[in-house]
Amino acid sequence: MKVLSAVAWPYANGPRHLGHVAGFGVPSDVFSRYMRMAGHDVLMVSGSDEHGTPILVQADREGVTAREFVDRNHAVIAGELADLGCSYDLYTRTTTANHYAVAQELFHHVWENGYLVEQTQQGAISPSTGRTLPDRFIEGTCPICGYGEARGDQCDNCGNQLEPTDLIDPRSRINGEAPEFVETRHFFLDLPALAEPLGAWLREREASGTWRPNVIKFSLNILEEIRPRAMTRDLDWGIPVPIDGWRENPSKRLYVWFDAVIGYLSASVEWARRIGEPERWRDWWNDPEALSYYFMGKDNITFHSQIWPAELLAYAGRGERGGEPGVYGELNLPTEVVSSEYLTMEGRQFSTSRGYTVLVRDVLDRYGPDGIRYFICAAGPETQDSNFTWREFVQRNNSELVAGWGNLVSRTAAMVAKNFGEVPQPGALEPVDEEVRAAVLGGFDTVGGLLERHRQKAAIAEAMRVVGEVNGYVSRTEPFKLKGEDQRERLATVLHTLVQCVSDLNTILAPFLPHAANRVHAVLGGEGDLVPMPRLETVTGLDPEDEGRTWPVITGEYSTTPRWESRPVVVGTPISKPAPVLTKLDESVVDDELARAGA
Repeated sequence: MKVLSAVAWPYANGPRHLGHVAGFGVPSDVFSRYMRMAGHDVLMVSGSDEHGTPILVQADREGVTAREFVDRNHAVIAGELADLGCSYDLYTRTTTANHYAVAQELFHHVWENGYLVEQTQQGAISPSTGRTLPDRFIEGTCPICGYGEARGDQCDNCGNQLEPTDLIDPRSRINGEAPEFVETRHFFLDLPALAEPLGAWLREREASGTWRPNVIKFSLNILEEIRPRAMTRDLDWGIPVPIDGWRENPSKRLYVWFDAVIGYLSASVEWARRIGEPERWRDWWNDPEALSYYFMGKDNITFHSQIWPAELLAYAGRGERGGEPGVYGELNLPTEVVSSEYLTMEGRQFSTSRGYTVLVRDVLDRYGPDGIRYFICAAGPETQDSNFTWREFVQRNNSELVAGWGNLVSRTAAMVAKNFGEVPQPGALEPVDEEVRAAVLGGFDTVGGLLERHRQKAAIAEAMRVVGEVNGYVSRTEPFKLKGEDQRERLATVLHTLVQCVSDLNTILAPFLPHAANRVHAVLGGEGDLVPMPRLETVTGLDPEDEGRTWPVITGEYSTTPRWESRPVVVGTPISKPAPVLTKLDESVVDDELARAGA
């Protein structure tokens, strides 16, 4: 089965914090790794979202150009995600000529089909700079529910779509000043003309029962208040509007959220071009049997369950005005929008501007990727908001990951190394051996079934429960007491069973803990990597417009991904006394990190 793993595009305004990767980074990678292991042909794509007014504002503050600003931040973000182990086929960026061409093709053809209409609206301008304020950089009180921090495009409290002019006492999030509203002309996506097929698609998704209840409910609610939305902006940093009379205007650009969601398609096109098979992307986008899963935080649901599907429907001519598909053909609508809730830090909202945050790079450099990937999988904001605390991070790392899994790996390898030096030949299995083997083999079905349905918290809990079963097997069989020559065959049987269980559990845990999986594989005498890892590569542009530009991308070769199944361990494989495969954290980490955060 062709499976598109479409991962939210991080905004290139700075390094990522844990709240970001808890929503899109780790969940998408766990799913993609599992689906590859299950035998599916996965295409995992994303990149840095680099347009919009906030980029210009921050670049001005730092005294650099917008291009210099996003070049630096794209490299930082790509490095973070690669080191976190996110196995992208391609992680690229939106400032490529390839992306410009794909976005402009979609915009122009949606306009040709009649679903982009010109309208005048009240645009928000910063009185102090004269620059357009994007909807999301205007806050105020929601006129519907009274929530005091509603944004200019929607209220996160009641879920209703808004316009900046709807807000009570609107203010700029950049400097707190009241915006000035002026008349401006823009292209609007005629969502009402697409409401019928959009609603039919959402109700079909609701009937399937596969979407998380909070996501489908939110998506259907915003459908009730559907209205045209502006898809262009007054600014000079972004993709030119590809319509005669507009393209020459230096102060009109595509709305960043119109072009950002197109990135899933443009990244797929770029990936195909880079591997020398320029039409290969169609296998995931034009085949109606292909599946597509979109990973993000809940603040982006609107754009993935309404704006992006509407763009796709309009491009195909499937609204009330009719029309024909463009050169890219009829493009698949999302199979599922997999949205996570919010992650808070020590009971408070992440705030980079206030210094109240946990940067991904800091965690990776100080503690490595295993502990934080485990925490996000086990305690992340899958279907409800969750709270990151340093105390829980250390506790879960030490008492669950290290004491449970790490200890099982280490003592199994140590006992084999001490008694045989290699995987021993087993004798006849006793019922206790067969029971533990059945428990581990059953884990492939239960954990795999949960991962396929995006229930990663339940999946890793089940995997760790089976780890506990195997630790219990050690306690019941007590191999460390089997010392007599007449007990040697029984010792060999128990240790062979343990090695087989640890090997299988390592396969089951590999989507969650790929870095550790490769170390465990080596401890058990395996050669090379068990699971492929992403790599950071510097590439050049594919089009004349990008001549002379280079930038980093994340890519990888994942064809050696192991199957989601038990593989018999090989008798005679050498096993040496192991080094620890997971790191126990000192309790002082809690106080040190709280002090850094000023908590």
